[in-house]
Order: sequence, then C-alpha cells, then structure tokens
Amino acid sequence: MSTRHRLRDNSCMKILVVEDEPKLAEYLRKALTENSYVVDVAHSGTEGRYLAIEGHYDLVLLDVMLPGLDGFAVLRELRRGKHVPVLMLTARDKVEDRVKGLQAGADDYLVKPFALSELLARVQALLRRGAIPTAGQDLTVLRLADLELDLVRRKASRAGQRLDLTAKEFTLLTLLLRRHGQVLSRTALAEQVWDMNFESNTNVVEVAVRRLRSKLDDPFAKKLLHTVRGMGYVLEDREP
Repeated sequence: MSTRHRLRDNSCMKILVVEDEPKLAEYLRKALTENSYVVDVAHSGTEGRYLAIEGHYDLVLLDVMLPGLDGFAVLRELRRGKHVPVLMLTARDKVEDRVKGLQAGADDYLVKPFALSELLARVQALLRRGAIPTAGQDLTVLRLADLELDLVRRKASRAGQRLDLTAKEFTLLTLLLRRHGQVLSRTALAEQVWDMNFESNTNVVEVAVRRLRSKLDDPFAKKLLHTVRGMGYVLEDREP
C-alpha cells in the first residue's frame, strides 16, 4: 500500500501510524480517518523515522517490531528534537519492554490485540495532554464568530448550541475553519476530506456542503459558510 504524504496540510489533527502489518495498518488508518483525523502510514522504521522527524504530527502510533529500524530506535531519534506524543504498539507483553519504551520517551503503551475503543480513548487522552497552548491560545479549540470547534472532544457548537455533525462534516468544517477567509475549491475539498481526485460528474462535495450548511447556518441569522461562484467555498464572518 502506498503512503500518501500530507505534510503540506494541517486541516485536522494529524496522526502518523508506523506499522508494518498491512492489514492492521489499514485498519488503523480507516478507523482514525472515520474519527476525523488526518492519517499518514509508514510501513518501516526507516520511513516512519523520516515522516516523524520531517513532518508535523499531533500524535505518533509506533509499533515496536519494524523492519529497518525497530520502534525503540525510531523513538530515540525522534526524541532528540521533538516532543510529539507517542503511543507504542506491541505484541510483547513483557514488563521490561514497556519500561524500555517509557524510558526511551514513549507517552503510553498498548499491547496487541487491543480494542479499538481503548485505542481511541488513549489517543484522545494523549492529544488532550499533548496539546500545549502558546501565547494564551488553546490550539485544540478553533473559533470564528459564535462558532466553536473542539478538536479533541470532537464537538462543534454555535452560540452555545451543539451541532450534530457526522465525522465527514466535522472534518470538512475543521478544514474550512482552519483556513477561514480563504476560498477552497471543490477539488481541494475532495482531496483533503475524501482523499479522492475530484471528478466533474461527482457531486459529493456539493451534497456535503449543503448538509453542513443546513446545520451550521440555516438555524442562525448570521451565515458563515459562503459559496464563491466558479471558485468554491469560504468560511468567514462577513459584515452585514
């Protein structure tokens, strides 16, 4: 399976999965994507080291037994310059292995096989702990006008009212909010939210935007999601 690198985009919280078992790697990628995370996958320690060091991720899921470099070696090199939260995955259930990982700088340890619910709970806990505000800003909460998006708790609200969004709608809104004021084309939205090449006969973007708008804007007087004819969509707080 080829790895799609998204180093240029920070539309959502990004997770790097370093796992050499193809089925498990794809399972993790799909599960995390369905929970609105942006996911890159590496299938070797060498590739994982490169992406973890050169890219920007909010969390790394790191297997211990990897071809090239094992997880401990990847972790040691990563910790020389970065403090991204690392959750280690391993089939080993030995206390000394867990201690070795934690001493090397791992933030948490999960033994295979594990329940997806436990993995997601640990991911959320690490993201909440690892998100460090700068200059008084909470990096896990995005705001525009009366719109608020909590990236860790996966909650969206307007004027204090909860918005009931699907996973894709949350991802779409996150992308638009992170780039508020910037017109995003249908092609860009299709690529970043659905991981697909945009085709002119596909209306998936228009349908999704329409559904999002019905929840985000229709119940409120002020409209935030605007269509720019012939160009795409923009989320912005316009003066009346």
